[in-house]
Amino acid sequence: MLLDRIEKLNPRLNTYITVSRELAIRSAERAEKELCGRRRQKSRRDRGPLHGIPISLKDNIYTKDLRTTGGSLILKDFVPLQDAPAVAALKNSGAVILGKTNMHEFAYGVTTENAHFGATRNPWDRERIAGGSSGGSAAAVSAGLCYGSIGTDTGGSIRIPASLCGVVGFKPGLGRVSPEDVIALSPTLDSVGPLARSVEDAALLLEPILIRGKNEKRRLLSKELSARTRRPKLGIPKEFFFDLLDPEVEATFRGAVRRMEKRGARLKEVSLPELQSTEEVGNQIAWAEATAYHQQAGWFPAHADQYSEDVYKRLELGTKVTAIAYLEARAFCEKFKQQVFELFAANDLDALVVPATPMAATPLGQTSVEIRGTPYPTRAMLLRLNRPANLAGVPAVSVPCNLSKAGLPIGLQFIAEWNCEGRLLEIARLFELEFPWTARPPLTGFA
Repeated sequence: MLLDRIEKLNPRLNTYITVSRELAIRSAERAEKELCGRRRQKSRRDRGPLHGIPISLKDNIYTKDLRTTGGSLILKDFVPLQDAPAVAALKNSGAVILGKTNMHEFAYGVTTENAHFGATRNPWDRERIAGGSSGGSAAAVSAGLCYGSIGTDTGGSIRIPASLCGVVGFKPGLGRVSPEDVIALSPTLDSVGPLARSVEDAALLLEPILIRGKNEKRRLLSKELSARTRRPKLGIPKEFFFDLLDPEVEATFRGAVRRMEKRGARLKEVSLPELQSTEEVGNQIAWAEATAYHQQAGWFPAHADQYSEDVYKRLELGTKVTAIAYLEARAFCEKFKQQVFELFAANDLDALVVPATPMAATPLGQTSVEIRGTPYPTRAMLLRLNRPANLAGVPAVSVPCNLSKAGLPIGLQFIAEWNCEGRLLEIARLFELEFPWTARPPLTGFA
């Protein structure tokens, strides 16, 4: 039983802030009654593939009658009066909510070393970070403490922990999943999406929450791969993504790409020079919008003593962003979106393929990482390869690729055009089928 497993392993990993044991049991019993009723009885109801499936939710997503802390001291007793639309859709699909997962405070960090609720530990090595800010979600999925989770991603907060914990993390395109009743970090960049142990499971979690156009299919993944998907055309950017990589991550990526090409993928080197500006532009937007959100909520600076030091310092940075700098960053964002669109169109690409993170999980408390003999801030390195997809507003997915020599997961990232979540999932599934991920974290009793 998952609840018993959580009770046993969560103290070792700290993946959950709140476990809704009684609510989960009631929901599971209701699902069982609906699914097991006689065919002719009106009480029988099959809500679909998520019916009765236990999942978790990042603790910045509103849940009715279940506290939503945002990983913060300020909201430690906040109980929403309504579910976020994404949660309502999942419940309507029959999903069973096990609880709310740990996260970096207010989603404003990439390690999930939470000063108020404790650090989430990586299931592959408990002395290392799980990544963030959706670290609790990724670690819970990886350790088998839920069958899937919903997180948020502003600069990689789904894909970073997915890469470091060896699970699938999918960031939909901007606006494709409702951000309503989700504690915001940067509305221009925020996305809501699934983490799961397989691409198919991620697709099943995404289906009920995805906002579709009139002509979009209900199923994101077909049973059979299309001819185009079997031989996808993948772009590899010349710039940026390979400037600062741990040698082992680069070797793993190059090896995976060679194997994909042998299996039929068509590879093309492409150019997107503006990538070099994405780090600074992303900072200007996120700093300003996060601080504005916290000021409007009445939290900052009024409750300065209730913030952790790292989050408070970032909110202070937001006060120093000028209106001109913010507007220039937003203008760059729109220009970058157009450039990405033109890149895909001009080269007839199905996706870009790049590393998910420059390195594997780092030790807890380590604020810098050495790459080729030079130290760099851990936070900046983890955000570096993920933020471009947020600025472009396009879908991206991290899939497990291999293990490092130290036994830590290394992720591969695919990035598609806006509105192409289905195609991106197909490409990710193709990779998963060709290179199945069977590794499991070294925890006793993992199933």
